[in-house]
Amino acid sequence: MARLAQTAGLTDIQEEILSTVRTFVDKEIIPHAQALEHGDTYPADIVEGMKEMGLFGLTIPEEFGGLGESLLTYALVVEQIARGWMSVSGVINTHFIVAHMLKQHGTDAQKAHYLPRMATGEVRGSFSMSEPELGSDVAAIRTRAVREGDEYVINGQKMWLTNGGTSNLTAVLVRTDEGAEKPHQNLTTFLVEKPEGYGEVRPGLTIPGKIDKMGYKGVDTTEMVFDGFRISPEQVLGGVTGQGFRHMMDGVEVGRVNVAARACGIAIRSFELAIEYAQQRKTFGKPIVEHQAIAFKLAEMATKVEAAHLMMVNAARLKDSGARNDVEAGMAKLIASEYCAEVTQEAFRIHGGYGYSKEYEIERLMREAPFLLIGEGTSEIQKTIISRGLLRDYQSRG
Repeated sequence: MARLAQTAGLTDIQEEILSTVRTFVDKEIIPHAQALEHGDTYPADIVEGMKEMGLFGLTIPEEFGGLGESLLTYALVVEQIARGWMSVSGVINTHFIVAHMLKQHGTDAQKAHYLPRMATGEVRGSFSMSEPELGSDVAAIRTRAVREGDEYVINGQKMWLTNGGTSNLTAVLVRTDEGAEKPHQNLTTFLVEKPEGYGEVRPGLTIPGKIDKMGYKGVDTTEMVFDGFRISPEQVLGGVTGQGFRHMMDGVEVGRVNVAARACGIAIRSFELAIEYAQQRKTFGKPIVEHQAIAFKLAEMATKVEAAHLMMVNAARLKDSGARNDVEAGMAKLIASEYCAEVTQEAFRIHGGYGYSKEYEIERLMREAPFLLIGEGTSEIQKTIISRGLLRDYQSRG
């Protein structure tokens, strides 16, 4: 039984779900991840397996056909899946965020229309905030929706959509004219339905081809281009314009817990590979794990794995309680992603020259870990969020 990254206080159902997922990862993901990743191949068979296990509906309420589980359960599932291959966790991450936004902010009609089909994986979600010149400055969004009669017309370009080609429902944050003084109060989330695929998938809506990436292969990352795209007001999330920023930030909070969980999963796998290799590889007449330099590396790696896991679990439990967790989610995402990069690099060093070979799994993990430093907000953005939260709670009395 592994000692690291254990979670106290889980229910029997949570333990059963995690055991099932762990077995699935060991049998169906890890043995195939290298070939799929090197071929930049979408993991279709793995996705079908996740559908059969009900993972697409893990947090969707039972009344809509889901399992009704907590964010904590989801985060622990993601940790295990990322341990096998981070791209697979990416397939369900954006889906989960859109389902969460619908569950929390959708109209009754929107929930009834989408959530049952999202629970089965028939409808798979993606979401879009960023734009080519935008970065983390969400309030500066340029893509605009203008009301024309009984429709909205959207024009603009969105960037960095995970699952942009393989999803069929995208939550898109655009600018609407609300007349509000603050820029973020003029943003609205639209629920854009589209077929899977690339090119002009609907009149006025184009999904260009996949963006080639250093890592995070298999899962597609795309742009989304609107040119006179017409959409009904019924597709405004929650039925009210001007609330999009709040909706998206709620989604991003759970997304940051997800990224922390993915970082934990990669760090766990890097540690597993390193400690196994260190016991098999011999230098100067003994296994390298018996050299203090290597033993100390493993001790530090294990400590970082454990610390990141505990902070991720804390952030998830806080969100589940209904409390604000912007600071805790930012802290978890910050430390987990930074520690993941450090642990993965140490595992790479322990492997020596073999770590540079594509035949060894650690080479893939080395290319995947950097994405977590920027996904759902860079480390610098997390520090901004954390520091603002601290100043809010620790205002000077002087």
